[in-house]
Amino acid sequence: MLEQLWQSLAALPTYLFDANKRIYIPYLLSAIILALPVYFASTTARSGRGFFKFLFPKQVWLCQSARLDYTLLITNTLIKALTFAPIVLTMVPVAIFITDTLEFIFGAPLHLPWSDTAVIAVFTLMLFIIDDLTRFLLHLALHKVPCLWEIHKVHHSAKVLTPFTIYRSHPIESYFYACRMALTQGIVVGFGYHLFGTGLSMYDILGANAFVFIFNIFGANLRHSHIRFTWGDRLERWFISPAQHQIHHSDNPLHFDTNLGSALAIWDRLFGSLIRASQAPDITIGVGKYDAGHDSLLAIYVKPIRLGFKALLPSKWVNKGAKVTPQSTQLKEAGDKIK
Repeated sequence: MLEQLWQSLAALPTYLFDANKRIYIPYLLSAIILALPVYFASTTARSGRGFFKFLFPKQVWLCQSARLDYTLLITNTLIKALTFAPIVLTMVPVAIFITDTLEFIFGAPLHLPWSDTAVIAVFTLMLFIIDDLTRFLLHLALHKVPCLWEIHKVHHSAKVLTPFTIYRSHPIESYFYACRMALTQGIVVGFGYHLFGTGLSMYDILGANAFVFIFNIFGANLRHSHIRFTWGDRLERWFISPAQHQIHHSDNPLHFDTNLGSALAIWDRLFGSLIRASQAPDITIGVGKYDAGHDSLLAIYVKPIRLGFKALLPSKWVNKGAKVTPQSTQLKEAGDKIK
């Protein structure tokens, strides 16, 4: 067990060199480059020192909320190594189930005689789109289901945003996302086998799905940052910009449950939850007056489980003063007060 813990901790620095991790060095460097025009637009007194202060203000990077994010990266890694890693859902049984089901319904696999280039392109695109869709659906559930919202509120309790905020999550949510990934891969591999056979592979850039790499290199780390980087109204109808994701973290009830997508904005358009950056020019980060009280590791790990369990109980058993309120209900309450 101690060896497993040590291996997990020793792997953390490798995140900087892994294209499948958000804090991969080229992704961080591209975010710095993309922050330059934002800096130039914000001031006329420009300098290297000024740009450094613009990127790394002490009130953001050294505040208590950010320090908790750094700690959670380590503690969540240890918890994952000790608990759910061995029992997470795996891709293989899902893929087998999908192929068996398709064969039962439609007959023998098609194994289309397409060129290798076409098969790889279609399979890579399928992985990207289905992965993005399942991320959206899980994210939607985390916001709309009261007991799940208490778990997801850990992420939204961040009072500032840095690239490390992506690691601010409850272990239960991390488990959900790990299962989601296995489910996604199993579904795509199952369909891919039915269509094309076993010769499945994807276009990758340094080991990451090519589409994911491109999305991350174009400012993904600015999503969790104080730097407002927008792609313009037209592009933001199709892709979620960093500024749009910052709106998702807004403490304004009018912005709750919006911009739930990861890369593609089409899911939010279908569900009526898309807000473009131009529609919310000024925001502050947090959960508003419904502060989560996640100001310590103990509160972050224990409080969501306690309140999530209460959300599962019949309302007559729960103290009304401690009632759990999902973001969608909070939005309605705020709207009623405005009226």
